Amino acid sequence: MSVLKITSKNFEEEVLKAEGPVIIDFYADWCGPCKMMSPIIDNIAEETNNAKVGKINVDEAQDLAAMYNVMSIPTIIIFKDGKPYKKFVGVTSKENILNELN
Repeated sequence: MSVLKITSKNFEEEVLKAEGPVIIDFYADWCGPCKMMSPIIDNIAEETNNAKVGKINVDEAQDLAAMYNVMSIPTIIIFKDGKPYKKFVGVTSKENILNELN
């Protein structure tokens, strides 16, 4: 599965109403640590069948970043049943993210 581009317009449908867990990467194009995190997120999307994976550009969706108190990027939030379940701030490992899915 490929990484979905999540925006303010499709957030409710793709994340809040999703069946199963959703991993969201809050990022910005100019952010160095976000660029380090990007291949990890892409890899998780390719390998994971039991979760949806998406990215939110905080410059384009400031409302969503504010709603979920994203103060630093990258921030990864795992949603379960439409609610934030686990938050990672900064670069984290693929294993840390996948362990929270189980």
